[in-house]
Amino acid sequence: MEYNVKIDAFEGPLDLLLHLINSLEVDIYDIPMAQITEQYLLYVHTMKNLQLDVASEYLVMAATLLAIKSKMLLPKHEDGLEDEDIEFEEEDPRDELVERLIEYRKFKEAAIELKSREEERGQVFTKPPSDLTEYAEESESKDTEIQVSLYDMLGAFHKLLRRKKIQRPTQTRITRQEISIEKRMDEIMSSLKKVKKRTTFTSLFPSDDKEHLVVTFLAVLELMKRKQIVVDQETNFKEIFVEPCEEAGLVGQQ
Repeated sequence: MEYNVKIDAFEGPLDLLLHLINSLEVDIYDIPMAQITEQYLLYVHTMKNLQLDVASEYLVMAATLLAIKSKMLLPKHEDGLEDEDIEFEEEDPRDELVERLIEYRKFKEAAIELKSREEERGQVFTKPPSDLTEYAEESESKDTEIQVSLYDMLGAFHKLLRRKKIQRPTQTRITRQEISIEKRMDEIMSSLKKVKKRTTFTSLFPSDDKEHLVVTFLAVLELMKRKQIVVDQETNFKEIFVEPCEEAGLVGQQ
């Protein structure tokens, strides 16, 4: 089964690298290439496990990171010049990548600022004041903005897969049961509405079957995209919580 998911927060390899740098709290001017490369390849591998189409630009960036990592492992070249007054500084293989990241971050921050100004300007009207008393009783809808990014979800899913693998018994009987994403979405919504409070992300994965895990994860992403559920996380690396939106109904009823 092949299912492609596209979310606005899914912007490309540079966006993923910035996410890793911020999450690991490292200096963008002194990137630890071994650690960043390992984490980057982990995310790409997780995407492949989900049977998502990994864009070629992600693979190109993976090759670039590996090349930079290899260059940094090489011994420094010494020309053996006798003139001690002349100093040569070898170029840092990370420089080009750092420049691209800084430039990308500037554009991203500028886009956020422009978006904020657009929303602020959208609240301004040029018509004369009107009496809107009759509309005062209208209830305000709950904010359904996604509090976590796709990369946070991928990281949580990777931890879940690793935990399931550790807890899996040495011998088991494998039974294949087809389940659609729409059906799994309905099951998740029914379960959340019965609980009537927010629940942990990991509790949505009762089965150890890999196909069931992947379908459940894709169903959660689709529910986030449709704003049927609210997903939040207090701080980085903490537990992710899920709860249904107040006005959300079952998928099949819409």
